[in-house]
Amino acid sequence: MALYALASAKGAPGTTVTALALATVWPTDPVVADMDPAGSDLTWWCRTREGDPLDVNRGLLSLGAGVRRGADEVDLDEHLQDVDGGIRVLAGVASPGQVAGLGAAWSAIPAVYSRYRSDVIADCGRVVPGSASLPVLQRADAVLFVVRPTIEGMAHLRERLRSLREVLETGAGGVPIGVAVVTSYRDTRSAPDLQQLLDSQGLRAQVLGVIADDDRAADSLRGVRWTRGVRKSLLFRSAAEIAGGLQALAGSRYATAAE
Repeated sequence: MALYALASAKGAPGTTVTALALATVWPTDPVVADMDPAGSDLTWWCRTREGDPLDVNRGLLSLGAGVRRGADEVDLDEHLQDVDGGIRVLAGVASPGQVAGLGAAWSAIPAVYSRYRSDVIADCGRVVPGSASLPVLQRADAVLFVVRPTIEGMAHLRERLRSLREVLETGAGGVPIGVAVVTSYRDTRSAPDLQQLLDSQGLRAQVLGVIADDDRAADSLRGVRWTRGVRKSLLFRSAAEIAGGLQALAGSRYATAAE
């Protein structure tokens, strides 16, 4: 199925919350893969359906070990964990020091995702040239950058898109890039302003809209508290709109290639 890579240019704009929110409203049953080389948040936020902590040894590290033995033989299901809320996750590394142990597996893992029976939403964290997770973005059907509408947030996004232009082969037939702006749902200016900025710089990225900055709903994904009606919150409603746009973005890549 399809591989969707989420990333940020700098800081912590809410990439992991966005990944979990997208998975919650996704029209099918996706996997959330924590591929952040800086260390996993998802592993500490989520609990199993029985309320237990996730097994940190079952996830990206065990998948990497399996891939090194032979990528074609890997069964992704063996490395996934079911968490409260009905989402299947691939737990990430506990610390950056564990990333080096994955070695060449970073380049082989995207192929495992692409042939899996369900869509995979990969949280790649902060991405810079040379990031370990770049092979995931390169093999993705679509990439979604998450950004907050601050001056520095938009500036870092602009520079990151410039620096990754050749790596991701952005443009006709390349990896399509979308952007989600984490801000108030009442903010009607930031998304079009950002699109205007990117267009003026010749950067081929489509601002898909807003991820509502909704602390109460975000806390439910961080395992802080779950309240009745949270799935009807602005966070999840906005995530549903982004999910549709992201899938359409991936579809447009293959429509363009077929022309």
